[in-house]
This record gives sequence, structure tokens and C-alpha cells, in this order.
Amino acid sequence: MSAYEKVANHPRFHMLPQTNQLKGLMTIIRDKDTERGDFVFYSDRIIRLLVEEGLNYLPVVEKTVTTPMDVPFQGVAFEGRICGVSIMRAGESMEQGLRDVCTSVRIGKVLIQRDERTAQPKLYYSKLPKDIADRWVLLLDPMLATGGSARKCIEVLQEAGVKEERILFVNLICAPEGALSMLEMFPKLQIISAELDEGMDAHKFLLPGLGDFGDRYFGTDD
Repeated sequence: MSAYEKVANHPRFHMLPQTNQLKGLMTIIRDKDTERGDFVFYSDRIIRLLVEEGLNYLPVVEKTVTTPMDVPFQGVAFEGRICGVSIMRAGESMEQGLRDVCTSVRIGKVLIQRDERTAQPKLYYSKLPKDIADRWVLLLDPMLATGGSARKCIEVLQEAGVKEERILFVNLICAPEGALSMLEMFPKLQIISAELDEGMDAHKFLLPGLGDFGDRYFGTDD
């Protein structure tokens, strides 16, 4: 079984429903001729869909409320508190989508870059909520290729006391190799993604991909 098949059928890998609407949005942001304004607008729509889907994997408890008709309604309420952690810089593009859905949500930031001496991911900056160990974490990064930065970030979260089963990795596009390595390294991690790409080229760029997401979103690709 290929890496693609293993990820696509994995019980902890969750892809958005592959509707025509989603396929249309993904087509727009993958198009190299899409202008930055449209790229941002349609990326934001996908990000919001991803955040909404991610919330489905948070635990709930039963809750009874009374409607304006003075009738009890048996519903549910989210159990526990959440926060977001964006992997700088591209992950910051997903922060507003989380805020749009979860008002007053706390968001931490982590900067991880490749160490030129060792060629390994290295932590350069971390600012996390003080009580992050007591929260569910939506880890935000739009692109997952080899998974090196994301794996390092999860290790940073674990060192801060976050339980692995409380981490939901939310991203737009991932390579099968990177997703599989994360699922195998962290056996309680959940991944929520919009699409699973075919793989990577020799330079570890996603194929078919969409280029550098951060550059296209923030307008720094010139």
C-alpha cells in the first residue's frame, strides 16, 4: 500500500468532504494566475471550513437549555477550553479564521526554521498561553511537506505539557509522506486537511501544490 493510500484510509486523518464547492475553491488558489486578493479571499474561506471541521473532534458533554418557548432542549456543549498555535509565518494566515469561529480565543506562535549547520528543524521562537497544558490545541500550518517543522512544533507543545491527544493539526494541503510520518510518530494526533497531494518533487515541494503559501498570502513573492 502506498503512502497516499495509507494516509487517505487512516482513521486519524480527516479530509474535508470533497464537494464541488471545495474543489472549486482549491482550483482557484492552486492557479498560478490567481491574483493575491482572490488568493487571500478564497484561502480564508477554506481555512474557515477547516476550523469548523476541526471543532468536530473536540469532546462534548450533554447540556440542557430552555428555549424561548419554555421547552427544554437536550443539546451538547464543548468540554474544556481551546487555543490556537500558528507555525510562523504561513500559519499566521489561519489565525483570523480561528478567531472568526471562536471569539476571544488565545493564540500562541512558534517559529521553527532549518538549522543550516545540522539541516534539522530548530526552534527559534515560542510564545504560548501560560495555561496551554490545560487546553485543546489547534495547530495551524497551511502546508505540510516533509512534516519536519510540524513534528518539532508538536514536541515543543508536549514539552509545555500539552497531551498529544489534545492536539489537532489543521492544514490545507499535505504530502502523503509528511502526513504519514506525523501519524506514525504521534499515535494520538488527529490531522484535518482540505486535500491530500500526490507527493513531493526532488526539492521537497508539494505536487501539484500551489507554490509558497505564505508568499502568495502575504504578498511577498516578488
